[in-house]
Amino acid sequence: MTFTFEENMNWTNGDFTISTDKSRLDLDVIHGFLQTSYWGAERTRREIEKTIENSICFGLFYKERQIGFARLVTDEVVISWLGDVFVIPDFQNKGLGKWLMECVTSHPITKRTKCLLGTKDAHGLYEKYGWNRKEMMSRPEEEKEDSNQSAHTTPASAPR
Repeated sequence: MTFTFEENMNWTNGDFTISTDKSRLDLDVIHGFLQTSYWGAERTRREIEKTIENSICFGLFYKERQIGFARLVTDEVVISWLGDVFVIPDFQNKGLGKWLMECVTSHPITKRTKCLLGTKDAHGLYEKYGWNRKEMMSRPEEEKEDSNQSAHTTPASAPR
């Protein structure tokens, strides 16, 4: 049984569009912005491509030019994680970040799953769309594995 959400959604407001159609995304814009962010500066272009492949993505466009982005990582049933939300500086303070959040929160998967996110500087924006401040825990990242290593290794504490 598969629950994959494959239908593209589009929202339009004058010359601006938000779309979940991944074929419209401009990886140069996404990678370029994330390289300047506190949360994504260390990601490689290939890592960003992989995150896009495995997420529901919301591209924000002015005419055909990508000017913003958000992505939702989800199992589509229980939980979602919203991340990599941005509007490029030339288009900030025009209400587009708010509109992007309205579109993200209106998506059927966001509505039916518990949606989490992390932020250091945008609490006020997210609180307007139903997020609550909660303490969270996280496990630090381990060193990145060589892509040739097997993903199926036995933890040291596992019964043998």
